[in-house]
Amino acid sequence: MSSTVLYMSMSLDGFIAGPNEGPDNGLGDGGDRLHEWAFPGAEGGDFDAAVERLRGVNRQIYDEMMSTGAVVAGRGTFEPAGGWGGDHHDGVPIFILSRNSAPAWAAGWPAVHYVSDLEAAVRDAKHAAGDKSVLVHGGSIAQRALTSGLLDELEIHLVPVLFGDGRRLFEHLGIEQRQLERIRVLEGDGGVTHLHYRVLR
Repeated sequence: MSSTVLYMSMSLDGFIAGPNEGPDNGLGDGGDRLHEWAFPGAEGGDFDAAVERLRGVNRQIYDEMMSTGAVVAGRGTFEPAGGWGGDHHDGVPIFILSRNSAPAWAAGWPAVHYVSDLEAAVRDAKHAAGDKSVLVHGGSIAQRALTSGLLDELEIHLVPVLFGDGRRLFEHLGIEQRQLERIRVLEGDGGVTHLHYRVLR
C-alpha cells in the first residue's frame, strides 16, 4: 500500500527556509545551504551535473525520493519552482493543493492536477502511485497533512547549520502531541543526517 512521505531538508534549529523568503527568493537568504547534500557544487545552477556527483548514502536517499510514484505539493512550492517544467520526475502525477485553478502556463501539462481538497489530493495521489510512495513536497502541505492524519512518514535531512530565523517546519501543529517511530538513521557526506520516522496513529 502506498504511503505519503515528506522529504525535507532542515537546519538543526528547525528551519526549512532562511529569512526574507519570497517568490523570487524561494528558499530565503542562505536557504540553498540546506540542499547542498543533494546538489553538491551546484552553485552555477547545473543541478543535473551535481546529482551525477552524488555517492553513498546521499545518493541512496536522493534515488529513494526520485522513485516515488506521485507528488503532492502546495501552490507556494510548485509555482515559484516554475512547476518543475511540468515533470517533477519520470512523468509521475503531480497534485497541487490550491483554491485556484491552474495558471495558464501550467494548464497544459498532463501530469499536473490542481485540487482544492487535501484529502482528495492524497487519495488520488496514492491511487496513482500504486505500490510506490507519494512524495509530499512543501512545509505548509506537510503541516496540514500531519495535523489531518494524512502524512504517514517523515524523512528529515538534518543539516548541521543554525539559521536563527526563517520558516520553521513544525510551526503550526497545535498543542497535540504526535508520536513518531524512528525507522532509520543514516549519516551522509557533508555532515547531513537522514532521519526517517513513521507517524503513529
